[in-house]
Amino acid sequence: MGEAPATELDAVLGGGSWDVGASFEGVPPATGPIRLGRNACYVVLAVLFNEEDAVLLVQEAKPECRGRWYLPAGRMEPGESIVAAMRREVKEETGLECEPLTLLALEERGPGWIRFAFLARPTGGTLKTLKEADAESLQAAWWAGDPSVLPLRAPDILPLLDLAARYRRSPPHPPTLPQELPCALLCLRLMVAFTNDAGDLWVLLGTAGTPHLPVVSCGMSPAEFHGGLRLPVLQLLRDCLPPDPCPGPLGLLGLQHRAEGPGGADGICFNMLLSIPPGSSGAAPPEPRIPTFCWWHVEEESLRGRILQRLGAAATVPVRS
Repeated sequence: MGEAPATELDAVLGGGSWDVGASFEGVPPATGPIRLGRNACYVVLAVLFNEEDAVLLVQEAKPECRGRWYLPAGRMEPGESIVAAMRREVKEETGLECEPLTLLALEERGPGWIRFAFLARPTGGTLKTLKEADAESLQAAWWAGDPSVLPLRAPDILPLLDLAARYRRSPPHPPTLPQELPCALLCLRLMVAFTNDAGDLWVLLGTAGTPHLPVVSCGMSPAEFHGGLRLPVLQLLRDCLPPDPCPGPLGLLGLQHRAEGPGGADGICFNMLLSIPPGSSGAAPPEPRIPTFCWWHVEEESLRGRILQRLGAAATVPVRS
């Protein structure tokens, strides 16, 4: 097989980036790049607390939800990085400058809608008042009480507030922020792991060319457009592994994006961790049915320990579909 991609695994586990290249596993990638406003929608959202543990909320100005409260959020615009979009939305809706601390969650319904929920901290600016109301928001306020008693635009922010509070008490994963590296398509780099009762660990590799972590692209057909990021993963694993592998949940290790990459692309590569549960034999991973895949037995203790820690403690950014 050649040497295992230890450098790639190290970068991905550390939340870093790695060149996607032009080759993909599974179904051939969609033709044409991903472009915001045409075939993809990215949304950013931020959770900020002050020194008194009050959360920053905005009062909506949009006619359909005017007067209701929500977290600062909005759509990314073409030419923006993910972090720049989050900072802009916070500034426009609350008047405050901020710095991202980590991604809290990745929420998605496929390429048609992907939301990046950040934990951030205020760094300056002046809180927006009713006198400064505009089309972005009516005002912003620090709320120290139970947000569920407020007239909310939608209750979907409540689990995010709970997630943010738990992260502040005891972070389950390292700080995870987007890395700047271009990607033409929307794709997932997969760290697929298999462990047995003896503590042995294997990682699935693609072997076409240099051994590497498999990369799958998201399709753009109507069903795939709203089918969720898990769809191409399941398709690849069902084609590759016997029998139906029933993988565990996706966990985000990191992501990479550069605004207006080659050809004006706004693609993203999500680096994902997932596990394959032991089958009836349980001692070894299922033999791949496709010759361009193999399992690599991870024997180096440091790398093995890092992967097992991420698996065992669910130490990844949660993906909510």
